Amino acid sequence: MVPNDLNILYTDNHLIAVFKPAGLLTQSDHSKSPSLLELTRQWIKKEYDKPGNVFLGLVHRLDRPVAGVVLFARTSKAASRLSKQFREKTPVKIYRAFVRGTPKEKQATLVHYLRKEKSLKATVFPHESSGAKRAELAYKVIKSIEKKSLVEVTLTTGRFHQIRAQLAFIGHPIVGDIKYGGDPLLDGGIALYAHQIVFNHPVSGEKITIISPEPQNWM
Repeated sequence: MVPNDLNILYTDNHLIAVFKPAGLLTQSDHSKSPSLLELTRQWIKKEYDKPGNVFLGLVHRLDRPVAGVVLFARTSKAASRLSKQFREKTPVKIYRAFVRGTPKEKQATLVHYLRKEKSLKATVFPHESSGAKRAELAYKVIKSIEKKSLVEVTLTTGRFHQIRAQLAFIGHPIVGDIKYGGDPLLDGGIALYAHQIVFNHPVSGEKITIISPEPQNWM
């Protein structure tokens, strides 16, 4: 992927929102693989003909196999204010996923306790447990297709692998999510994407809603 291929969903002088394809890192790790952060930085540098290093603040992440909208800050002031919003959990983050089967309750709130293991997998507990953090989400079933269901998930907390682990725990793993018992997909991805994010603009205070396009071959 090259910067010219980026799908820019929103940009102004203070922030930029970009569509992250599944399989692309949000931020580079020890593998030195390409990342959305670096590609976006290169896009800004070229688009606005900026000399030197381009500031770009990371305020939240998506797991590598998850597609969807990612928000970055273009100034240090915006980065500080957006980070504060995410710490205080004021942005609304809505995801969509295809899961195995159909949940008995078409709409529900799930509260569990999650512990991140050294195996980079989350263990789910129904009650408080040592080393586990409270995890809460709300879901609703949009429609059922054959033996799968499209669900919309709104996060209250932002724990490691939270959506993947909690849906699997109630018996409805995300399609493609082998790590949590889902049925494999041919492209090796998982059927989960960040559909929408709602937050307050870091400078104007205006409520901003950014909606991601559906990933390629989503249906």
